[in-house]
Amino acid sequence: MNITVCIKQVPGTSEVEIDEKTGVLKREGIDSKMNPYDLYALETALRIKSDKNAGLRVISMGPPQAEAVIREAYMMGADEGYLLTDRKFAGADVLATSYALSQGIRSLGHSDLIITGKMTTDGDTAQVGPEIAEYLQIPHVANVLRILELNEKSITVEMNMAESVEIQEVLLPCLITVEKDIYQPRLPSFKLKLKTADRPVHYITFNDLEDKDESHYGLKGSPTQVLKIFPPPAKTTSERWEGKGEELGQRLAEKLHELKFI
Repeated sequence: MNITVCIKQVPGTSEVEIDEKTGVLKREGIDSKMNPYDLYALETALRIKSDKNAGLRVISMGPPQAEAVIREAYMMGADEGYLLTDRKFAGADVLATSYALSQGIRSLGHSDLIITGKMTTDGDTAQVGPEIAEYLQIPHVANVLRILELNEKSITVEMNMAESVEIQEVLLPCLITVEKDIYQPRLPSFKLKLKTADRPVHYITFNDLEDKDESHYGLKGSPTQVLKIFPPPAKTTSERWEGKGEELGQRLAEKLHELKFI
């Protein structure tokens, strides 16, 4: 069984500048980390790898500095890592990103199971995973809470719906996006860091992809354009109340009603 996990490097801080012309984040020179939701996807894949003796590779799209998250995946137990990187991919919206990733995954050969996190913390769209599956023309299930069974032909999962939990069996190959806390992600291993220090990160560029139509990638392939993007203002104000429990409880209820939380 071959498992492919999509991971992404995201800003490790909210202090991020925006390119006013393109409306995209300026990622150069800022602290970065692996997208937290991808840690759950990677942990899910690592457990399947151990249970089914599967091969596990990770793929990421980004600038060369994104190699750091692939090396982090090596330190957790991934076998191979691929970085999809080219200036032609820059400025991609979710559609162009999904298409580029689908082409990158296709270039790796057959994947029985593709796993992604629910969403990324720098985009919050939760669209890339399902769109990758659509481009690859394979079934997909989003918001997976638990994996109930996995065999050579199918995977049975518990998925989180808006008002219910649904159990679904999906034929392989397929893609799943996993919820936070499906498993507790493990920490990177220092032993694996030493063991994988010389393990290469394979680069995939535009010229390595089957589709070489530049209008499908980056800004050219993005039907949506950001008009304005900005970090939310930080609210640092606080109030301190003193009094008896009954009085404070009533005051808290009135405050929540005032803020329209209740």
